[in-house]
Amino acid sequence: MVSLSTPGAAARRRFVAVAAVLGWAGLGIQLYLIFYSRWTLEASLLGGLVSFFSYFTVLTNTLVATVLTCELTSRESAARRWFLQPWVSSGIAVSIAVVGLAYNVLLRHLWHPQGWQWLADELMHDVMPLLFLAYWWCCVPKGALRLRHIAAWAIYPVVYFAYSLWRGHLLAVYPYPFIDVEKLGYPQVFVNAGGVLVGFVVIALVLIGLDRWRAGRK
Repeated sequence: MVSLSTPGAAARRRFVAVAAVLGWAGLGIQLYLIFYSRWTLEASLLGGLVSFFSYFTVLTNTLVATVLTCELTSRESAARRWFLQPWVSSGIAVSIAVVGLAYNVLLRHLWHPQGWQWLADELMHDVMPLLFLAYWWCCVPKGALRLRHIAAWAIYPVVYFAYSLWRGHLLAVYPYPFIDVEKLGYPQVFVNAGGVLVGFVVIALVLIGLDRWRAGRK
């Protein structure tokens, strides 16, 4: 975390505040759209909430918004200290970068949302990845990252993938088409997931390289 007494702190604080508001706004809009859809179909709202948190995009954007909110608050807590550790914030930065790249490379061409759904999609897949990476570059202390952190960061997507397969096996519903076992089969799904994991590691290596370069310059 950058001290608020440093030069440019007020501008940084405004940037973080705007980013946090946009992060929670995107999540709020998406949750409203899911609840509204479930309500019109007279389906369970609880099921809609479970579905909402079954997307890697939503989970990662929630982590991003949480870090930004922790940056703004001054009240000390164990959760705030944990989220603002450079290696934790950096791991979340890697994950949100994967969200943006995976959506734009693999998913954007598959549908064309309109209205509020378009706004939610743009906020979560384009705006927040860019804003959080800018936050990481400007506000997260540099020089603390090590290659061993990649293994810790990778636990999150690997556990999410395992959960998605388990949930899909039970409900025959998969959050993303490239891990849809019903249509693709397990061999292809594992190949697809392996490709995404390789991309995750590459982005992590780039982030660590930038961390060391920035620390060296200082």
